[in-house]
Amino acid sequence: MGLFDQILGAVANPNQQGSLGQLGNIVNTVQQMSDHTGANPSTIQSVLSIVGGQVRSALQQKQATDGNEAAQTLVNQYAGTSSNPQAVDSLFSPGIQQQVAQVAAQRTGLDAGIVQQLLPVAVPLVLKFLQSGANAQNPQTGGNSVLNSFLDADGDGDVDIADAIQMASQHIRR
Repeated sequence: MGLFDQILGAVANPNQQGSLGQLGNIVNTVQQMSDHTGANPSTIQSVLSIVGGQVRSALQQKQATDGNEAAQTLVNQYAGTSSNPQAVDSLFSPGIQQQVAQVAAQRTGLDAGIVQQLLPVAVPLVLKFLQSGANAQNPQTGGNSVLNSFLDADGDGDVDIADAIQMASQHIRR
């Protein structure tokens, strides 16, 4: 089951945090990032995909060293649709931040400085997607199906964040 299927399942499940409003906020934030940078939404989605790959690595490392609850705590603490530089600093070292900006710049044509400026919005946005599978009553318990799907991916390096955002956008517009 793909990441977006997990997100839709969370939206349909009243016991999980996902909602159509949450998806709409994420899609709107992507549009605002696009408007702010002058880049088209698909370019921003590509940046989010690259950021998502690095978020996955950071959360997998956190999960391996400190357990599932520690990864969920990071998601809950920093998920959002507004700028949060602490979210970036909590997951990525300054060197990784530069590396992500360089890779995204090479793949998208955006300036690395612009990508670096997008990170404080991009990281919380990826985490917001992942938070949708958390238990609505007690986010620390009950397992997060979206986060688990994201972290237990097949390791092919293909993070479905960009696809999930694109599908969410299409789903919201129906």
